[in-house]
Amino acid sequence: MAATLAEPGQRLLARVVDTLVVGVPVVLVVRELVSGHTADVIAPSAVAGCMLLYEAVQLALWGRTLGKRVAGIEVVAATAQEAPEASPEGSGGAGGSAGLGDVSALPVSVPGFVPAEAAAPNGAEVVDASTRPDVLRCVLRAAVYSVPIGLRPIPVLGLLASVFWVVSAGVLFEGSRRQAVHDRLAGTLVVKRPRPESSAF
Repeated sequence: MAATLAEPGQRLLARVVDTLVVGVPVVLVVRELVSGHTADVIAPSAVAGCMLLYEAVQLALWGRTLGKRVAGIEVVAATAQEAPEASPEGSGGAGGSAGLGDVSALPVSVPGFVPAEAAAPNGAEVVDASTRPDVLRCVLRAAVYSVPIGLRPIPVLGLLASVFWVVSAGVLFEGSRRQAVHDRLAGTLVVKRPRPESSAF
């Protein structure tokens, strides 16, 4: 099943909704149970843990969180598409061995690795959206995004976490597959969810 890559605005909307759904209740509960500086230290870790569970479970079950449902997008496993015909020089001759031009022989099983030639042939932004990510990919993707939240109270690590989020957002605009850091490490893509066809009578 082919799908179009999600727009950055859709992804931002999904993150805002998910952060509000998880973050606000968790912070309110922590502030009720603990007060003062202790709440400021505990709240980020509590939010990070809840966000990790919230996202990993929903992605593993349905491929999308509540925020992604609102935005009309979902997460799929990044798979390399069929490579274009290799030239005779790159095909390794009649022996059939893969040359440098044959991207189908590259290690696509490595999470997040998608050859540039196979990523978006002819600049197209249509990808195969038939593969739901496995549980390991979902947990890894959620952890890469959530763990920096828990590091916020630690002076140096909190600063590095902020830098990481800026870099992750910037990386989204690099390349043709719109993969943030957590997508690249987990080997996932975010695509627009196809709308169900309405039956005409």
